[in-house]
Amino acid sequence: MEIGIDSFASAMYGNKSLSNVDAMEQLLDRISFADETGLDVFGIGEHHRKEFLDSATAVILAAAASRTKRIRLGSAVAVLSAADPVRVFQNFATLDLISKGRAELIVGRGSSVEAYPLFGFSLKDYDALFKEKLELLLQIRDQEFVTWSGKFRPAMDHQPVYPRPLQEKLPVWLGVGGTPESFIRAGALGLPLMVAVIGGETHRFRPLVDLYREAGHAAGFSKEQLKVGLHSPGYVAETTEKAIADYYPGYAELWTKLGRERGWPAVTRSHFDALMGPKGVLVVGSPEQVAEKLVQHSEALGGVDRFTFQMDNAGLSHAQLMSSIELIGRKVIPLVKATTGL
Repeated sequence: MEIGIDSFASAMYGNKSLSNVDAMEQLLDRISFADETGLDVFGIGEHHRKEFLDSATAVILAAAASRTKRIRLGSAVAVLSAADPVRVFQNFATLDLISKGRAELIVGRGSSVEAYPLFGFSLKDYDALFKEKLELLLQIRDQEFVTWSGKFRPAMDHQPVYPRPLQEKLPVWLGVGGTPESFIRAGALGLPLMVAVIGGETHRFRPLVDLYREAGHAAGFSKEQLKVGLHSPGYVAETTEKAIADYYPGYAELWTKLGRERGWPAVTRSHFDALMGPKGVLVVGSPEQVAEKLVQHSEALGGVDRFTFQMDNAGLSHAQLMSSIELIGRKVIPLVKATTGL
């Protein structure tokens, strides 16, 4: 199991007076430290809101590439529906050259939808936009010269797209939430799957993951091609008690705020405790508890090839995040490998 971190480049964690310049510098420091401590991947999301600094994902990742040597660098996720696939490919192909073959894409429709009106797209085309643009992106990835036509972008007539990446085939994962159609689409295309589970119990996604694998096998793809990743909120401290004390206040504040925007109930401690249970989504605790839960989640989904923590939007300080990264690299990853033999 590969283990890494996804960040939304929060500009407001832990210290409301932190400047954007300092927040960005600290984010790049965390990516460098994740590389040094043995994490496998670091992803940057995409939002277009004041509280996040991740609107230009590839730029952040390129800066990180110049500071790192081995960690894979990717989007988490790129809102492909509101972007031009040609430019997305060019940006990440360039990142692949800068990083010497460590770039990858996770693309999706986006759970935060502010990109659609910002770039002149309608939410009524939410799925149609993504389907068409994913088709074009994959064609660009697989062919240097592209002939293509669609509804939302001017046609291409045997036009080349440059630069080409260092990797023979730039990795493209499909980021999904909870709709069966998305899981089936990923399987039918033979794309690695990244499942964002941010609430409830992880095992409930098993039927959807099974749909993905069934669709992939029916389309002729091998088990090795049908990778499954899991993205969930998490945080590691020296003890579970300290992890909860650090993590809960900011988590409750954030999700209560989101709840007011999206119609969810306010977070309570009893709700948080339920999510901390063996089947609950939160991967928060000591290295030993977190490693055990990662193995449990993998077994519940029939095998997970990658897990990424989302931890920088719960009011945690840079020091706390750095400590968590160190514990993941020095303790969690060895414990998971020892348990799984991988």
